[in-house]
Amino acid sequence: MPRRIIDISVPLQSDIASDPPGVEPRITYIDHKQSAPAVCAVFPGLAPDDLPDGEGWAIERVEISTHNGTHLDAPYHFASTMDRGKPALRIDEVPLEWCFQPGVKLDFRRFPDGYVATAADVEAELTRIGHALRPLDIVLVNTSAGARYGAPNYVPSGCGMGREATLYLTSRGVKITGTDAWSWDAPFVHTAKRFAATKDAKLIWEGHRAGREIGYCHIEKLHNLEALPAHGFMIACFPVKIKAASAGWTRAVAILEDQ
Repeated sequence: MPRRIIDISVPLQSDIASDPPGVEPRITYIDHKQSAPAVCAVFPGLAPDDLPDGEGWAIERVEISTHNGTHLDAPYHFASTMDRGKPALRIDEVPLEWCFQPGVKLDFRRFPDGYVATAADVEAELTRIGHALRPLDIVLVNTSAGARYGAPNYVPSGCGMGREATLYLTSRGVKITGTDAWSWDAPFVHTAKRFAATKDAKLIWEGHRAGREIGYCHIEKLHNLEALPAHGFMIACFPVKIKAASAGWTRAVAILEDQ
């Protein structure tokens, strides 16, 4: 049976609006000619002209946080505890079995920027696509932000997932969720307005904070979700193993078995 692998990750890239100002990734590229003197310094007596075409090796120096690019957030990112008081898992403690499971896509592109999706929204979409959630399903949320990655309006784009929507998923055994937006929650600029009007601090990061009640992970900055069907595919999202970290980068992919 033919197999297709669909890349649903974004590349790490400098000089685009992938994150708020000041926390973007920075990549310095060193090409073959630039590295030749350093290669020669390792071997006394070697000159750049002695190298094939005068070339050394290409390397890159990268300045990033664990939350740049497509990454998997561990429960420890959300709070120090999960499951109502247990120590929160860090990224090197996340069970790998969670990271290779059947995928489900919720199409929420119709919701406006800043909208906070509810449990009723999740239930209605699952009914529309004809899918009953199973434990360990990886649930991906396709928002309007996905098509804007790298554009100036990317970070404040897309809907977010609220506390009740998140608990709707995790109470049914979902351990990993994902979004093509900058954050699982509604963009901060919209939440700030709601907080200013209500002074209700529970509105801040409510989807993330739901992990205090039921521990889970989520993937942020996914891409190309519109290429996926609603279900009937596998997701692989193994994180880079960083000791005691709050997140790890992942080359998330969807795997489809074509009929």
